[in-house]
Amino acid sequence: MSWDEWYRKRLMPFFGSDFMRFRDLDDWFAEMEAQMERMFKEFEGRVPEKLVRERRLPGGGVVKEMGPFVYGFSVTLGPDRKPVITEFGNMKPSGRSPWKPAFKIKEEREPLVDIIEEENEIRVVAELPGVEKDDIHIYATEKTVTIDVSGKERSYYKELELPVEIDPRKSKSNYKNGILEVILSKKNGAKKSKGESIPIE
Repeated sequence: MSWDEWYRKRLMPFFGSDFMRFRDLDDWFAEMEAQMERMFKEFEGRVPEKLVRERRLPGGGVVKEMGPFVYGFSVTLGPDRKPVITEFGNMKPSGRSPWKPAFKIKEEREPLVDIIEEENEIRVVAELPGVEKDDIHIYATEKTVTIDVSGKERSYYKELELPVEIDPRKSKSNYKNGILEVILSKKNGAKKSKGESIPIE
């Protein structure tokens, strides 16, 4: 049996007649490369400008870099002992398609956040590496806390729904080694507030 006969007999059932039209491997790889190039250009069009930059090589050339792109999730147990899944990063799944990126990319990241309820207070702990304290802005109402960070290298944004009402005027926070901790006093007959900015100690 010749190589050509063996090739048709063994590989044809797996790849079908469409694959056999690429008689030359160079043509097949060229088509693959063109497809990857089209996908890369479409992906690049979805990336915010702040995440795209150019770097000059020692030889004088220039390469385009993108990112960073971050996606992750944490699983914790809520007060009812049921698992709570929290996503973080600047990429969000947006559907499933083999031809288009199945995610959305944002300029700012959602930080990894834990909400811990204690007897008289709520503690919000957020990971914000790579930013300065002056870049962090925290805004609280009776039911929400918003973390807004605009740093030179990184930006973060997260709006959190709280499990109970709090008194924004009795809240405080601190930031150290990339970890932000916001301590919120539970509401106890306080007058309704329109929202308060929380300074960082």
